[in-house]
Amino acid sequence: ETPNEFKVELSVPGFSKEDFKIEIEKSILSISASKENKTEEKDENEKVIRQEFTSSSFSRSFILPENVDTENISAEQKDGVLNISLPKKIQAAEDRVKKIEIK
Repeated sequence: ETPNEFKVELSVPGFSKEDFKIEIEKSILSISASKENKTEEKDENEKVIRQEFTSSSFSRSFILPENVDTENISAEQKDGVLNISLPKKIQAAEDRVKKIEIK
């Protein structure tokens, strides 16, 4: 947490940005990713000798504080790390204490 935002960092090696799904429903931030790979080994006649299938996925959910500006959330994936920036709402003037001078 910083004075202006909350930050979420996830280590996600092997995933590309197309594999992710990030959603907000009410005050819950949901992050999920899914990836499937298929490899084939063929002989000289192009007959399949072996096929391997791998899949990996994950899902995480976080309850957001009330002061998160959900309209301006941003995400970036770089070098195996997903960074999500959750900016804080600017406090309304009515939330501040105003001192009134008596004349």
